[in-house]
Amino acid sequence: MSISPWICQRCLSRTFRLLSRRWIRLQSTASITDDTISPALLSQARKLSDEHATLSKQLSNGFNSRVAKKVGELSRVASAFKEHQKALESLSELRSLIHDPTTDAELRALAADDLISTREALSSASQSLTTSLVPQHPFAHLPCMLEIRPGAGGSEAALFAADLLRMYQSYTSRLGLRTTLLKYEDADGIGDPNGSDAPLQEAVLEIASEGAYGTFRCEAGVHRVQRVPATESKGRTHTSAASVLVLPSFPSSGEDSELNFEDPESDYYIDAKEVRTDIMRARGAGGQHVNTTDSAVRLTHLPTGTVVAIQDSRSQVKNREKAWALLRSKIAQARREAREEEMVRLRRSVVGVAKMGRGDKVRTYNWGQQRVTDHRSGFSVHDLDDVVEGGESLERVMESVRIWLSERDVEDLIASQEAEEGK
Repeated sequence: MSISPWICQRCLSRTFRLLSRRWIRLQSTASITDDTISPALLSQARKLSDEHATLSKQLSNGFNSRVAKKVGELSRVASAFKEHQKALESLSELRSLIHDPTTDAELRALAADDLISTREALSSASQSLTTSLVPQHPFAHLPCMLEIRPGAGGSEAALFAADLLRMYQSYTSRLGLRTTLLKYEDADGIGDPNGSDAPLQEAVLEIASEGAYGTFRCEAGVHRVQRVPATESKGRTHTSAASVLVLPSFPSSGEDSELNFEDPESDYYIDAKEVRTDIMRARGAGGQHVNTTDSAVRLTHLPTGTVVAIQDSRSQVKNREKAWALLRSKIAQARREAREEEMVRLRRSVVGVAKMGRGDKVRTYNWGQQRVTDHRSGFSVHDLDDVVEGGESLERVMESVRIWLSERDVEDLIASQEAEEGK
């Protein structure tokens, strides 16, 4: 028995109408906005957007450099807030059409279809608005220094530390970043990476390109390696570690920048009277006069006990400059981390999330499995050779941590706003 095509078409039409009505009923039970942004953040965004409008109006009546700078800083938030409100209004209009019993059935079905894309637009706008509210890290625009030291694991840890140094040198070379090996010291006290086969004790790689701190901020922490050492006769896998400290690199003076080395309230300020300077004779090989002149400089910041020693150059003046730059970076970083730790405690009390600090193992390099896993982002790659060569796989791992850090920054922002509103 054959079925008329006309009857089949009529059945399909009826089925479509039934599904459309069911879809509309489902939509009517959904939330009224589908907005995922925190009310505290939305309130802050509205406040900053209003401030942007007020300052823009003020700027139109006469130019003021300070006002213009503030307008520029707020423009990203104002633009994101405008897009968010636009998406929110579109969603509200579509829901009004769907819930209005006088709306034509065909128009109602079209509104239901548009509801999907509008929800996606609102979700994207909410994410953009949240990101725009997160203040940029104060050191993100600066060059940086990577301080690499071996940890637990003896000579194998020192070898791994040297591997990390070469990895970052290869990575920066591939990206065309300007670098200087500010300090290299092995167990024999030699300041030349090609001077001996002694284990690495400490290396400081300066990356002079702007924005380097923002790029390498994700590398701070304890890096763990799992591999069979060349001296292991039984083929057993050993675990050792090396630490990477990421420090901001400041210009020689606060002039021509927003940095103020003379302001006691600034992170960058160090009172010279609180720093003890010791001049010593350098150890080891490294030049014709390195052992015959008092060129090594050691600075001790008495309030914190922070010690910096530089002996790479035969010039005491140059070693002193390097030592002061490194000391200033360490003190500023410590002050910033103290505030970040306070924010971690605040966030933990509000949202119950703890941040992994630099003292924890942040990444594992497993030679046997050719695997690199970052324990913060949970991201893994199985191309260890490309990672240690500073290739694209390393960039993928680093980017996963940058995203993780961004998510933590958002949590910090929400926690601080909710705490502020709760006062």
